[in-house]
Amino acid sequence: MDNAWPYVVAIVAIVVIGLPSMIMHYVTEMRKTKAPTPDDERLVEDLWRSAQRLERRVDALETILDKESPKWREDYKDRPHA
Repeated sequence: MDNAWPYVVAIVAIVVIGLPSMIMHYVTEMRKTKAPTPDDERLVEDLWRSAQRLERRVDALETILDKESPKWREDYKDRPHA
């Protein structure tokens, strides 16, 4: 039984010290990757601007269609319109 003590101490050390430190390491790594980078923020901003520009274009086209052909929406009832 005296020969078992080093193994018990090693197992307890792994469970009490090694396992929590490994978990904390990976939690910290996950938090680092969750934060958006400046490139990500720039990309999102560019996509937002593009979406706004496209929405203005669609609104302009719908306005033109409303003036030129007031009943155009009736032909496309299955599609959502503003």
